[in-house]
Amino acid sequence: MGTSSVIDSKEAIPDVTRVSDVLSDQEPDENAKWGTTSASHRRLESYHVNLIAMGGAIGTATFVYIGSGLTQAGPLGLLLGYLWWTFVIYCAAMCQMEMVVFWPTDTALARNAARFTAYEVTAFTIVLNYWPAAGNVNPAVYITVILAFYFVNNIWDTRYFGNAEFGFAMGKVLLTLGLLAFTFITMVGGNPIHDKYGFRYWKDPGLFTTPYPSHSYSLGRFEGFLAAVINAAFTVAGPEYVTMVAGETKNPRKVLPGAFRAIAYRLLLFMVGGALCVGIVVPYNDKNLLNAIATNAAGAGKSPYVIAMNRLRIKALPAIVNALILTSVLSAGNGYYYASSRSLAQMGRDGHAPKILGKRNRHGVPYVAVCVVAFFSLISYCQSASSAQIALTWFTSIVTANGLINTCSYCFTWIKFDRAMKAQGMSRDQLPTTSILMPYGAYFALGSALFVLFMQGYGVFLKGGWNVNSFIYCYLSVAVIPALFVIWKVIKKTKWQRSHEVDLVSHINDPTFDTVEEDERTDRFHRWMRAIF
Repeated sequence: MGTSSVIDSKEAIPDVTRVSDVLSDQEPDENAKWGTTSASHRRLESYHVNLIAMGGAIGTATFVYIGSGLTQAGPLGLLLGYLWWTFVIYCAAMCQMEMVVFWPTDTALARNAARFTAYEVTAFTIVLNYWPAAGNVNPAVYITVILAFYFVNNIWDTRYFGNAEFGFAMGKVLLTLGLLAFTFITMVGGNPIHDKYGFRYWKDPGLFTTPYPSHSYSLGRFEGFLAAVINAAFTVAGPEYVTMVAGETKNPRKVLPGAFRAIAYRLLLFMVGGALCVGIVVPYNDKNLLNAIATNAAGAGKSPYVIAMNRLRIKALPAIVNALILTSVLSAGNGYYYASSRSLAQMGRDGHAPKILGKRNRHGVPYVAVCVVAFFSLISYCQSASSAQIALTWFTSIVTANGLINTCSYCFTWIKFDRAMKAQGMSRDQLPTTSILMPYGAYFALGSALFVLFMQGYGVFLKGGWNVNSFIYCYLSVAVIPALFVIWKVIKKTKWQRSHEVDLVSHINDPTFDTVEEDERTDRFHRWMRAIF
């Protein structure tokens, strides 16, 4: 946790919106670890950040995993579940926005928590198996190519990562918009069999279903809604990427608020719109969909959209959709690679890991941390051996389940941040940007995330539903992460800071937070990109 910096409430409160107004009166080295490490390496343009924010909301599960939610909740149940969870994510995003724009430093999510309070490589080979010919090649070949791409893209200059994510995000956005258009065109009869199916499947088989047909009507509807929310929790991505790139973004206090606020309509368009479309194109009891989920069909094989395309006898689109899903997988893996290396680097800088991890090259890239991430990425080769795939499955499942805990941490950190401001006499009006949803949005999102976190394994507690593997998958992280927190506190003898002790002053007014020298590249492409995004 950060060292204390007590602001007497009777003193003038610093105006954090102006970078030159405040200098900490503490010793220069006392809070040095809160300084940004990328002040001279802010290389990401506004269009990089906005496309990263847009693409970060769209994951592989948006096109594939969402189908299992439909089979358990029905079209309206799925839509309501996604509406609720996207609002939860938006509230969590507003928590991050206020803190990150206040202090837009490296890996801002982790550092805010400290101050104020490989899956995708294997998925790529699975998606490739949609084409039978790809199965004839040893997965190790694909894994090697992808790992090499990630390493080269992350080792030298952040702009390489930003440009790659820009392209990947464009592909995901085009795919999503294309599927939304596909739904509308085909439902009004624009398909080879001229079937004007409209909202047919909302009438037959109906609006709702339940994972447990033997239960009562009211309980079954609740269980279906719960299944939809849990499905959304593992499908809807939050604004983590925007938070992670805060320390390497130009003019962060100007660029980041817009990127965060735009999450609202992106979630509505891509996530809620996707949930609506899925419930239109296929019925929740479609035999092909149920069979694809039961047999774990490769790639886009269990996508509701692809199943609808096959039913409508549209031959070319399924392969195109699968190809574009590959770009989604590549993008997610590339983002995880970036986030992992920056997190390790900042842990090294803040004393939570060996200091060598914080070493950076002349472009500001933590090359030692990137190499460490590259080493641990080799676990992906477990997919090449059937005997090791079980261990890999457990590893990726546990990591995936941590998303809910992350959402809880965003909200809890903001609550601590807000209490510290009140204790030290600071008003939220002094923040560079605020949200009208706060403070209630933070408590709502925290309560919702905790509810889903503990209810995600609901089925294992029902009569005849006990399964050890499912229980561990759902709740191992719930036990391990608090345990690690306590162990760290005991070993390092760190204290839980009181609100008046939280450091709200040091390094808040780094000049690069508000402005940097204009980029020397003023060619037509960059001018257009800045104007559009």
